[in-house]
Amino acid sequence: MDESALRSIRESYDRLADEYARRISNELQYKPLDRELLGRFVMEVPGTGQVCDMGCGPGQVARYIRDLGANVFGLDLSAGMLKQARRLNPDISFREGNMLALDLPNEALAGIAAFYAIVNIPKTSLPVVFREMQRVLRPGGLLFLAFHAGDEILHKDQLWEINISMDFFLFQPSAIRRCLEGAGFVIEDAVERGPYAPEVEYQSRRAYIFARKVG
Repeated sequence: MDESALRSIRESYDRLADEYARRISNELQYKPLDRELLGRFVMEVPGTGQVCDMGCGPGQVARYIRDLGANVFGLDLSAGMLKQARRLNPDISFREGNMLALDLPNEALAGIAAFYAIVNIPKTSLPVVFREMQRVLRPGGLLFLAFHAGDEILHKDQLWEINISMDFFLFQPSAIRRCLEGAGFVIEDAVERGPYAPEVEYQSRRAYIFARKVG
């Protein structure tokens, strides 16, 4: 994934950040399965080590799992999103970062929650992202990945009447499983669901994978 594509993603989310936070920051209250699975993630993260909400946006996932007891910080590519996350969650740490090259030491994390963090990552770049996630997790560390299920690539030049330029990728769960296994993860569970109501979320099928770093 080249620097121009990353720059376009960063700039698009910077422009979207205010409206995104307004629309999305309370989404979990309408998503019971997501809350249940996030609770399971917190319970199954080993020990009391740090957890990263990767691709955190305005920080709604970080806030939810922090309230369940996780020692969490958020990471995002967009400075605009991080500004919203800090405004809405002043007691949680948020930092800028790129999943393709994480500025984190080896084996630094007990867990990663990546809620739709790969939505703008092309399939060819997923092995790099997953290897980076595997690198920064401790042995026994847990990745909880959520993504849109399907085969489409959707290009958007506008969202919520705001000009952007981004591709959105849907992935087959079987392909994501293989890619995670290729990066050194063991798949512990996979869950799929249909979309909630249109006023709650985009109408795509959703997939969730729990993947463990062994060794």
